Amino acid sequence: MDTVNGGISLWYAQDGAPAPREPLPGDTSADVCIVGGGYTGLWTAYYLKKAAPFLDITVLEARFCGYGASGRNGGWLYNGVAGRGHHARRHGHEAAVRLQRAMNGTVDEVIRTAAAEGIDADIHRGGVLEVARTPAQLARLKDFHSVEIAFGETDRVLLGARETAERVRVHGAVASSWTPHGARVHPVKLLKGLAAAVEALGVTVHESTPVTEIRPRHAVTPYGTVRAPYVLRCTEGFTASLKGHRRSWLPMNSSMIATEPLPAEVWEEIGWTGRETLGDMAHAYMYAQRTADDRIALGGRGVPYRYGSRVDADGRTAPATVEELREVLVRFFPRLAGARVDHAWSGVLGVPRDWCATVALDRSTGLGWAGGYVGSGVATANLAARTLRDLIQQDSGQAGPTELTALPWVNHRVRTWEPEPLRWLGVRALYAAYRRADRVEAASHTPSTPRLAALADRVSGRG
Repeated sequence: MDTVNGGISLWYAQDGAPAPREPLPGDTSADVCIVGGGYTGLWTAYYLKKAAPFLDITVLEARFCGYGASGRNGGWLYNGVAGRGHHARRHGHEAAVRLQRAMNGTVDEVIRTAAAEGIDADIHRGGVLEVARTPAQLARLKDFHSVEIAFGETDRVLLGARETAERVRVHGAVASSWTPHGARVHPVKLLKGLAAAVEALGVTVHESTPVTEIRPRHAVTPYGTVRAPYVLRCTEGFTASLKGHRRSWLPMNSSMIATEPLPAEVWEEIGWTGRETLGDMAHAYMYAQRTADDRIALGGRGVPYRYGSRVDADGRTAPATVEELREVLVRFFPRLAGARVDHAWSGVLGVPRDWCATVALDRSTGLGWAGGYVGSGVATANLAARTLRDLIQQDSGQAGPTELTALPWVNHRVRTWEPEPLRWLGVRALYAAYRRADRVEAASHTPSTPRLAALADRVSGRG
């Protein structure tokens, strides 16, 4: 059997494409118009409608709900949030701690809400295990572990080689850091269940309705315009397709492969009985999960960026990227050298110039937005949605300030990305530097991170 390349993702191949919803029939109005039918948009609609059932809420989606990153991600429901260090420097350590605590609680919130709504999304709370395989990765792992504890993760555990192998037998792993604040999910099952819950509440969802322009109190589409006091941009990696937003957030590509279902004897060798989500401390890092049907789904950056902020065609992935990811799989688990790769796909995630996720509402225009999750959007989208809810309720006089509206990422602004070809050249050079640094670390066995990687962090804004 040949590898299926594209077709949106393995998750849709397993769970099937959704029944199409009707496009926008013409000009209309609403109390709140949400642009984007992924996790951010749907969670926002869900929490707003639950808080204020009288609201007329319309969601507009260019293709179908979950077509973007929400239907293609690695299924990591975890407590990572992009930009925490920046917020600590700008707003103080305690403000960043409050943001981290909110993210820890968000993992609980998604699991609780899925159960309450009867959404079976193959959720398994095994935590997150991040491994080190070289001396330099070990040094970064220890620093990472200490920083996470300093931001309030007192239940995080540092594991040696033997303890790591007792969880997952990753070839060459010398240590790992584990947090309980994470779970494996089936992204599409979660997305479909959430979309059904939103519609059951009375929210109107229009698919096959691309929004070409957002302006104060207007969302413009080829089929008509939705007028609303609040228009929320929840488009994440597809933001560049909107008029005036070509350089707002960069659509970073991430690619994945999934093996065939692996037999019991293979799992006896690998372990992974806790079904933790699995990552590493490489500069060009990987992420993986053991799926409910006993595959390994593994991802990485591949071709990181397409010129002009273009996105892929239905998830199709360059053959060279598929082979690179297969090599990572075999490096981690040599036993899988002969395993079949059933599916490969790609998607885009939103990357702000300073790598900081944000949620905002402009009270003068009624325009709001959330995103720039830099790969940690499965959980962050939920926190962003609840924050948008609170911001709208505060602005409309239905409620006052809340703990969420006081978080340091609220109304955070970043500068735009450089124009082409600087944007393309910069991102390509950035990931070439990271891959070069990984090769140097693997060959040299020194505990120091190469200056090339540290320079890339500073240039990119990640540092």
